[in-house]
Amino acid sequence: MLDVEKCWAVIESRDAAADGKFFYGVVTTGVYCRPGCPSRRPLRANTVFFETIAAAEAAGLRACKRCRPADPSAASRHIAAVEKACALLRTSETMPSLAELAGAAAISRYHFHRLFKQITGATPRDYARTHRLGALAQRLDAGEKVTQAIYASGFGSSSRAYEVASEALGMTPAVRRKGGEGETIRFVTVTTPLGWALVAATWRGVCLTALGDDRERLAAAVRERFPAAEVVAEDPGLRDWAERIVRFITAPSHTLDLPLDIRGTAFQARVWRALQKIPLGQTATYSEIALVLGQPRAVRAVARACAANDLALVVPCHRVIREDGDLAGYRWGIERKRALLARERAAANDDAA
Repeated sequence: MLDVEKCWAVIESRDAAADGKFFYGVVTTGVYCRPGCPSRRPLRANTVFFETIAAAEAAGLRACKRCRPADPSAASRHIAAVEKACALLRTSETMPSLAELAGAAAISRYHFHRLFKQITGATPRDYARTHRLGALAQRLDAGEKVTQAIYASGFGSSSRAYEVASEALGMTPAVRRKGGEGETIRFVTVTTPLGWALVAATWRGVCLTALGDDRERLAAAVRERFPAAEVVAEDPGLRDWAERIVRFITAPSHTLDLPLDIRGTAFQARVWRALQKIPLGQTATYSEIALVLGQPRAVRAVARACAANDLALVVPCHRVIREDGDLAGYRWGIERKRALLARERAAANDDAA
């Protein structure tokens, strides 16, 4: 069911971002429009709302000739154009020029670059880099020779691949291919009010925190990820960090300050830093995080970054919800997300009392 008051507020502001989410009709003119239609604003008493075009036309209304609600929206056209450019970036052996990408999208170079960043959350170059890194990681994990994997993934030189892979993958391509050989990863497991928790770390800092019902499965996940690394189980040196996790769940505090070894793309790191700024007891939507980053159309990219987060609680992706208030997914269990949010709200209320 549509919230008519919210719909009317959108019409008053002519918010084109709501195009496609609902339609409004004007009974005195017999037409229906998009929320962002630039035509003269109707009187509230003459306005009706519809979830679909079919519903508006079933009510006897015809499409507005100015905003053309039956045509694909500008947003959907832009998304389709950027998807074409993304496909070109994924399949090209060398990095296409901005002119080639804009030509494939049938958009001017300046407009294309701005739209691409708004929708994907990255520049075309950063997007291509992230894709190449993902392809490189897959090839290395499959045991492909390092040099072959580097060039097959689209890198122009091995030196460039080593430079970006060491930062984003947390290790050099050679070490990655060997399943983390030469890397030492320590971990410890502890019980919490929400089940088991695992804290794993390299010499740089915490690289993984996870929640689960099965202690052995949590431990196995570390070994599966880095089968050739030296894995030190139940390291007492990590006990203090693990106890901080327990205390945070039991009685949430405003910060969970631990040294981190964050492994992700530049955009993912920006999203995770934004998540760490969500106040205790509060939530944010994916679109609000995208807005904070200055990339309001990168909602889906923000959602993917949240799903890729390996640092449960430390990077509080459980504080991100959908626009409609639904909790959405949570890789460590939706009931844990619900419980965490309830505990944090209670702690925040106690602090305010």
